[in-house]
Amino acid sequence: MTGLLLRLAGPLQSWGERSMFTADRDTAPFPTRSALIGMFAAAQGITRHDTAALHRYAALEFTVRIDRPGVRLIDYHTVGGGQPKEKTAATSGGSHKGTAVVTRRHYLADAVFVIAVSGPDQATADLATALHQPHWAPYLGRRSCTPDEPLLLRTNVTDPVDELLHHVPLSPDPERPAPQDGTVPVTFLWERAPTSPAPGADTLTVHDVPHSFAPHDRSHGKRRLHRTVERLPTSLAVGSHPLHQRLIDYATKKVPA
Repeated sequence: MTGLLLRLAGPLQSWGERSMFTADRDTAPFPTRSALIGMFAAAQGITRHDTAALHRYAALEFTVRIDRPGVRLIDYHTVGGGQPKEKTAATSGGSHKGTAVVTRRHYLADAVFVIAVSGPDQATADLATALHQPHWAPYLGRRSCTPDEPLLLRTNVTDPVDELLHHVPLSPDPERPAPQDGTVPVTFLWERAPTSPAPGADTLTVHDVPHSFAPHDRSHGKRRLHRTVERLPTSLAVGSHPLHQRLIDYATKKVPA
């Protein structure tokens, strides 16, 4: 078992969890399993209709480090207003709505998540190759939400969770409590319950395990997540170089001077 490390950051992210073609397009407060698998499938050129191919991702395990939760924004969005009926948005039955379509689209602004992806050696190696040269470009939940670089931090990592805890540079968060005893508190989400959970740990159930991405037959199952607050070394949050340079140095296995 090996893994890889992803850093999901950008001006906007949106990780839909409950809404589907509704007027209120929500976002989960963290990247969903469905979105991550969708990103991998797109990078590997798997179409939405190829439901059978999703089995290859079943063995993957995700651990999420929330460097910065971001600020929730809602975009009041309209399409087709002030147009003749034949120029308004189409319906699933082949006609036209005749009026403007109004949606409220939720986003996370300025959020940063680092994901440890663990799984069988060949599966994670194939993912790394695809993410280096994706068939379809990755995005942060919606096509309009492009990721910052570097997206793929490290590949062929023996223990990606240990990297999250001890080595991956930590993005600043103005809301993070002040350091104490050389450590800072950072929230983690685990698919596998930690063997020694930190005080205050809790669990949550999310409905984001993809069974089908087919446009007219999407379906998802449930999973349980374990949320903890871990104390990380203050050295991950500071350094002699700016954050972006430290990320590049980490991704290329260089040690800052």
